[in-house]
Amino acid sequence: MSPSPWEGKITDARERRQVVSSSREFTGRVWHVRRDIVDLGSGGDPVTREVVEHTGAVGVLALDDRERVLLLRQYRHAVGAMLWEAPAGLLDVAGEDPFEAAKRELWEESGYRAGRWNVLVDFYNSPGGSTEAFRCYLARDLELAPEDDRHAGEDEEQDMPQAWVPLDEAVALVLEGHLHNPTSVSGILAAAAARARGWDTLRPADAPWEWRHT
Repeated sequence: MSPSPWEGKITDARERRQVVSSSREFTGRVWHVRRDIVDLGSGGDPVTREVVEHTGAVGVLALDDRERVLLLRQYRHAVGAMLWEAPAGLLDVAGEDPFEAAKRELWEESGYRAGRWNVLVDFYNSPGGSTEAFRCYLARDLELAPEDDRHAGEDEEQDMPQAWVPLDEAVALVLEGHLHNPTSVSGILAAAAARARGWDTLRPADAPWEWRHT
């Protein structure tokens, strides 16, 4: 039998199913894993779902006055690859505002500060198994901080080459399969779409973020 057509508004909606039981299976340094037994309400048996409890994260699509995107080359151990990424970081400082975290990440990873900020796009990185909510900001009117006011970087951030890529070229790199980092992919495509609409889809930098899990 074919599913009936949806006649409501096309927008995501919170709708929690009953959790029969829940247990912490792993406690990590940054995130944890829990196992839930969930009644999906369909009349079948409850199902088991393992969930990564994630702090959430923010990223920054930095665009200069020549409409070039800032990308950083960073090693990612989980996938064994050097990826070209937009500046980004975890929301792992208790009580820190996401917008302030985004400004900090841009400065720490690139040495730049921005005079104009907007929310570009929100998404869940892997909603099938993680609570990670992600907000990507658009940063413009960039200014490089003085040499003595730059972050030295730690671990994978100690040596990250930078590249400035024209936005149209960056879109082509995404569509041709050369870029794989989700911040880069979603941020670049969202920026191109927003530019095509005269930037009138942008939200203020302090726009509410109801979909973040805290």
